[in-house]
Amino acid sequence: MSVSLPIAVDAMGGDFAPEPEVFGAIEAVDAGIGPVVLFGAEARVESVLGARGISRSAPGLEVVNADSVVTMDDHPAEVLRNKRDSSLALAFDSARAGRSGGVVSAGNSGAMMAFAVRTLGRLPGVDRPAIACPYPTKKGVAVLCDAGANTECRPLQLAQFGVMGAAYARLILGAKRPRVAVLSNGSEGVKGTALTREASEMLQGARTDAFDFAGYVEGRDVVEGEIDVVVTDGFTGNVTLKVIEGVGMAVTEILKGEVKKRTFAKAGALLMKPALLSMKARFDYAQYGGAPLVGVDGVAIVCHGGSPARAIRNAIRVARGFVNQKVGDEIVRVLRETGLGR
Repeated sequence: MSVSLPIAVDAMGGDFAPEPEVFGAIEAVDAGIGPVVLFGAEARVESVLGARGISRSAPGLEVVNADSVVTMDDHPAEVLRNKRDSSLALAFDSARAGRSGGVVSAGNSGAMMAFAVRTLGRLPGVDRPAIACPYPTKKGVAVLCDAGANTECRPLQLAQFGVMGAAYARLILGAKRPRVAVLSNGSEGVKGTALTREASEMLQGARTDAFDFAGYVEGRDVVEGEIDVVVTDGFTGNVTLKVIEGVGMAVTEILKGEVKKRTFAKAGALLMKPALLSMKARFDYAQYGGAPLVGVDGVAIVCHGGSPARAIRNAIRVARGFVNQKVGDEIVRVLRETGLGR
């Protein structure tokens, strides 16, 4: 894919669409990330652009009308049949036709997965695409794969998640030689299930310089920062991420409550404010933009439904990185090298 190709943004997918999508696209263009094409209700998109004094023909921006919208309540299978004229469908059509380099959407993640697989197809050797979700750790950022696309998995699929997550961690997040581990209920090799044990054996037997396999990782250790890629099925992965998010929010609220109770604590909080703001920023999903759908033959970034403009801008940045770094080609190469392709 050419670097000059625009990134396609589903302007109607998010909870507050189209404002965050349009403003995020403007920010991406202004930041020099590259051109963007917005797919959505033409009149609404143009109205948001007009509020910023921007024309639909402004340099780096393009607007393509879509007659329908995929809602959060739509079932993926029904969307594939009945909403081929939706903003999400047209965005993927543009990517398949080579008119855009990738797709960004804050809409229905199940529908996005369905359109991505149906429209773009899978990379050679990939059994099932997965959601690779970045999350904060004590030492930086790690990746959990799968974060919800596949609730029931086979061992080969988990092993492939490790390969795909490692490519993302290395080429986009900057981990020089990612450490990959399988999520389990203990660090000993005899722990886990038949699924995790067999997947671990596959990854242990992989001969590659693309990543190091570190065996099992327990739930309490996923935020330590010693592991760059945590491999699990989509059900467990989704629950794990929400627990991490919930604990982070709870700790913040508890801390606020304790500070309000004590006069001296209030004074201390003022001194700690820069550190607290820094911690808050690390837990802000908007800085990561979104979670890439790895394993499809193209680029697709799944954003949080409530994504603000900054998250959309950063998702466009991540999509551009996937295009420029040719992450898909690297996944195919490592699958072949390790013999983990299907």
